[in-house]
Amino acid sequence: MSTIEFNEALMDIENNLKSFALGFTRNMEDAKDLTQDTMLKAINYKSYYTPQTNFKAWVFTIMRNIFINQYRRKVKSGTIFDNSKELYLITNSKGHEQTPVSKIATKDIEEKIESLSDEYKDPFVLHFKGFKYKEIAERLEIPIGTVKSRIFIARKKLIDLLPDYSYTLN
Repeated sequence: MSTIEFNEALMDIENNLKSFALGFTRNMEDAKDLTQDTMLKAINYKSYYTPQTNFKAWVFTIMRNIFINQYRRKVKSGTIFDNSKELYLITNSKGHEQTPVSKIATKDIEEKIESLSDEYKDPFVLHFKGFKYKEIAERLEIPIGTVKSRIFIARKKLIDLLPDYSYTLN
């Protein structure tokens, strides 16, 4: 597919994209932004599109992934916008007050994490702080598969070390 054909196909589905985005965002301005982000990303990643496949589905998947990633970022930051006229900024987080029981639990958990060997503790702590596997691998200069397995092993060890904090699904 030539660049001109690609751009024409993208422009042909622009209204469909806006409608789809509006279903996600429930706000016309956010829907326009999401549509624009999607079209830009589709153009940037044009080389990943496989000709003779469903172009519309490919672009809609890009939009869905962008929306999900933006939503996760908003949830992780703990801040959301109220869509009222005043556009209040709302912090969706609990206070920092800890009860004596939670202070003891936190101290106990931190001690158990500290008791892990650096081999397992370092990747686990970085992952807990929000670093991605790739970032941890680069920072510790180890393969990404090793990062994943060390985090998994650290979790298993902590479960064994902290039986009082385990839970069951039933």
